[in-house]
Amino acid sequence: MELVLVVAVVLIALVFDYTNGFHDAANAIATSISTRALTPRIALTLAAVMNFAGALLGQEVASTVSDVITPPDGSHGLVVVLSGLVGAITWNLTTWYFGLPSSSSHALIGGLVGAALASGSVVAWSAIKAKVLIPMVLSPLVGFLVAFSLMVAIMWLFRRRNPGKINRGFRMAQTLSASAMALGHGLQDAQKTMGVIFLALLTTNHVQPGDGLPWWVIASAATAISLGTYSGGWRIMRTMGRRIIHLDPPRAFSAELTAASILYVTAFVYHAPISTTHIITSGVMGAGATKRLSAVRWGVAKSIVGAWILTFPAAGLVAAAMYGLLQFFLP
Repeated sequence: MELVLVVAVVLIALVFDYTNGFHDAANAIATSISTRALTPRIALTLAAVMNFAGALLGQEVASTVSDVITPPDGSHGLVVVLSGLVGAITWNLTTWYFGLPSSSSHALIGGLVGAALASGSVVAWSAIKAKVLIPMVLSPLVGFLVAFSLMVAIMWLFRRRNPGKINRGFRMAQTLSASAMALGHGLQDAQKTMGVIFLALLTTNHVQPGDGLPWWVIASAATAISLGTYSGGWRIMRTMGRRIIHLDPPRAFSAELTAASILYVTAFVYHAPISTTHIITSGVMGAGATKRLSAVRWGVAKSIVGAWILTFPAAGLVAAAMYGLLQFFLP
């Protein structure tokens, strides 16, 4: 039974990774598609390739995710992890259906915490506060301010240039900024799935604390998120690319470059599993606000922020309910 549960957890973790890919495909490419810097299929291919490459760059975020909870050993611990994954997948699919760019990262951590609380497992609240909750609040604010400031600097530097030439130049530059954003997405989000699989292996003593990630965990997570990204999340892409604000190439470049930079810093320096969705969305708002504050559709932004707030508890509640259900069938 334990081996069956291990396989089930690994497969469902990769399903989550796949939903993360198509749910968050908009993060990397929606702005590039909306400005016509890239065609949809080229953008998706580029994002999928860079997602795969980013997933191979480190293990720090994966280690943080695997330390969020300490489930019991054996089959009981696998049920806890499985329940957390179901909560995260459920929230991903719900927000995808309504076209809301919510956080797959916080859905995953919320699901794990909800299942842990329902099972009486240990929750590392200090780590969650330092590596999840504080970055969850600060990163969108930083993203907004940095993107706003970068766009103001661009407007000042190119104030006497021909607008048509500027747009063409930044449209070309978006290939680089979108690639950087997709690389950061793979670096952050694929590692979260790796961390969950490692946690499952840890509960069954297939790995030991301090071990590196097995090569097959890295390769499978990188592949799953890349395939998900290539399948595309068109509902959320429309929200990111046009419903918040209609971006021009310089503003799209500012949003993408800001998001990519923050993703790298938080992954390599702070080892914090932050939300790529929060970062790029706040970057879009910050760059767009340089037109004028009213240019941003704050009603849409309000709905997005509402989804952000609900993500952690909603995924947690679903995970807790799933844990109770699985306990009934798997005593």
